[in-house]
Amino acid sequence: MSPLSLYVHFPWCIQKCPYCDFNSHAVKNPIPEAAYIDALLADLQADLALLAAPRIITSIFMGGGTPSLFSPESLLRLLTEIGRLVPVDAQCEITLEANPGTFESAKFRDFRALGINRLSIGIQSFHDRHLRKLGRVHSAAEAKLAVEIAVKAGFDNFNLDLMFGLPDQSESEALNDVETAIGLAPTHISFYQLTLEPNTYFYKFPPKLPEDDVIFAAQKRCQRLLADNGYQQYEVSAYAKLGKQSRHNRNYWQFGDYLGIGAGAHGKITRSLPNDILRTVKPRSPEQYLSQPGKSQCETIAVAHLPLEFLMNQLRLKAGFSLEEYQSATGLAADSLEPSLSICLAQGLLQRQGLVYTCTDKGWDFLDVVLEKFID
Repeated sequence: MSPLSLYVHFPWCIQKCPYCDFNSHAVKNPIPEAAYIDALLADLQADLALLAAPRIITSIFMGGGTPSLFSPESLLRLLTEIGRLVPVDAQCEITLEANPGTFESAKFRDFRALGINRLSIGIQSFHDRHLRKLGRVHSAAEAKLAVEIAVKAGFDNFNLDLMFGLPDQSESEALNDVETAIGLAPTHISFYQLTLEPNTYFYKFPPKLPEDDVIFAAQKRCQRLLADNGYQQYEVSAYAKLGKQSRHNRNYWQFGDYLGIGAGAHGKITRSLPNDILRTVKPRSPEQYLSQPGKSQCETIAVAHLPLEFLMNQLRLKAGFSLEEYQSATGLAADSLEPSLSICLAQGLLQRQGLVYTCTDKGWDFLDVVLEKFID
């Protein structure tokens, strides 16, 4: 049984952040927890019927939104029923996203007792004025307290989310955020630049962001600091201690298969190569999702799009890819990457070391340029 990941989306938050383009909705009424768990399980059963053969779940990621708004009892029911519907690896990585404004000691002890063995905590910044501009519901002090609660609850594997390039953020403030995060000893740090995405408040009413050269200088200094403290960059925005890379996200970036359940969730299922690789999408509105449990839009990835689909994820990884991995994931011959692959090598955007192709520093900084060359 080849490995498979499971993503579970929880669409509710305490409030909507002005930069967020994820499918999240501010809580206005009590969350219909029981009904939503029912819908998730019906959704999972429908997706499992799409598999060409039995598969084993090796990672579960509960994202959002804010999954930690749900009760431990609801998540216990969800995880228990998942285990009854599909085989789950005994060493399964089970991640829960959480915002510092939702941390309670007893609740997180219960989460750990359920078998959840990894947290991803949305800090974003340790400066109160930046948190206010980002619309976060927590303070810097609450962010530090959340980590303390997590550690006391038994979580020894956790990620901290940080953003840089924030409105009016100085280089020294960005560096201080990273220094503070390192001091809290997470096993993983996600460090990514604020971007103004369509359909967000910030896109409609753009804040004043630092100049590009200030952002770039801050990024480079922070990356050096992370490396000096044992956090190795393995993806564009992901840094981890040795052996603590996110198993779930690595599978996604390596063009692996994953089921996506929940409002607006996406999935990818390989049934046969190269002609039957499915993308699934669930109804985005929580109300529509609850009214049509198990409904999914399925689309077969066109064979001509597979080179780009593979590379747009794989090239985000520092480890790059081999032609054998490409053939195994897509079912296509190695020469289907030509002539674009040779052009990128000649232009110094990609490099080959043995059997492995990776981005050069130039290619890493201009990844969009690299990928454009593989558009059918």
